[in-house]
Amino acid sequence: MMGPRAAIEQGRMSGWQWAAVAVTVGLNALDGFDVLSISFASPGIAREWGTSPSTLGWILSMELLGMAVGSVLLGGVADMVGRRRTILGCLVAMTAGMWGAGQAGGVGTLLAWRLLTGLGIGGMLAAINAAAAEFANKRWYSLAMALMVIGYPIGGVLGGLAVQGILGAGGGWRDVFHFGAIVTALFIPLTWFLVPETIAFLDRRQPPGALERINRTLRRFGHAAVEALSLRDTGSQRGSVADIFGPTLIRTTLLITLAYFAHIMSFYFVLKWVPKIVVDMGFEAKAAAGVLTWANVGGASGGALFGLAAIRFGLKRLSIVILFASTLLIFAFGQVAGNVGLGALSAMVLATGFFTNAAIVGLYTLFARVFPTHVRATGTGFAIGIGRGGAALAPIIAGYLFEAGLTLATISLVMGLGSAVAAVALIAMREKDAE
Repeated sequence: MMGPRAAIEQGRMSGWQWAAVAVTVGLNALDGFDVLSISFASPGIAREWGTSPSTLGWILSMELLGMAVGSVLLGGVADMVGRRRTILGCLVAMTAGMWGAGQAGGVGTLLAWRLLTGLGIGGMLAAINAAAAEFANKRWYSLAMALMVIGYPIGGVLGGLAVQGILGAGGGWRDVFHFGAIVTALFIPLTWFLVPETIAFLDRRQPPGALERINRTLRRFGHAAVEALSLRDTGSQRGSVADIFGPTLIRTTLLITLAYFAHIMSFYFVLKWVPKIVVDMGFEAKAAAGVLTWANVGGASGGALFGLAAIRFGLKRLSIVILFASTLLIFAFGQVAGNVGLGALSAMVLATGFFTNAAIVGLYTLFARVFPTHVRATGTGFAIGIGRGGAALAPIIAGYLFEAGLTLATISLVMGLGSAVAAVALIAMREKDAE
């Protein structure tokens, strides 16, 4: 007799399943816009409040610090109370944080609201990564994960276009946050109606009424109902951070967390500082938003092509190659910026976004693959949380390096090394860990 999880993994991929995956794509797009909103807004903030580069580095990083905490704490919550509840709660926090940021009257208040936004984003990232993996069948798993991950740069692209419209119409940096809050709030009813709790979670945790809820979702997805839940493995029901440091997972946990931590430092150096770098080159804030939009066009393209290429070349091997390519592109960006026109700079940023985000797709897909169901959100949340610590450090470190008088070429050389470290960490992973 087919069990609940097998019904999803071995059955066809229905329209309702794709709809649930599509919502996770949209939610990750919110993450892309919400995180990048501070980058879009940073030139206006610096101009209005006269912030120094080091202070601006903290402003750029605050929601990343919140993400680090939110991913670790709320990833575990998603494994205890469910993916759906966690996503909805995080959307509420993100909406409040974005709206509050638009109302901020000073640096301290802005930092507090960005911290709240980051807490929501961090928890949601862990939950949607697990949800997308658990809504997909085996045949379409890799595509579903790739689509979910490239939601991030898609959000950056669409958000960038919206921001250009807002700034072009005479709006200010506060309007960027208000726009983000409204769009985020719209996803609360979408999630409520289109994203049920995942069958893998209900079958693993087996709360009261689990079988009835599973069969309701199976019927909605066009599958036959099942007669019973899977046999309960009492030793692995309550996933925790301690479980991912057990004998079977500790090596994988440490290496994939290091890989994400190192690469995300390089990734966020580009995303967070590109608008300010472009403005400092003498271009308008609207043009800076346009350049960052091209970074996300490259990111979406790279993520999509990575998902297709991984089927043929292998997930781990391709991720390593892409990470080394990311290092080279960040080096090159630092060499050419300031010596070329806006068009050439946009092309270079597009290429950099292509490789850096393709590597993110590889790492997120590895998260869902190497952590079992009962600790999938916990493990993902831990890796993302610690990794987003690297993301938070990146703008701060770069800010101090700029303030110390180092050239962009030198700073790019230093910050780009993170992707190379990530590649080495993946090389050190046992082959079976990535299968």
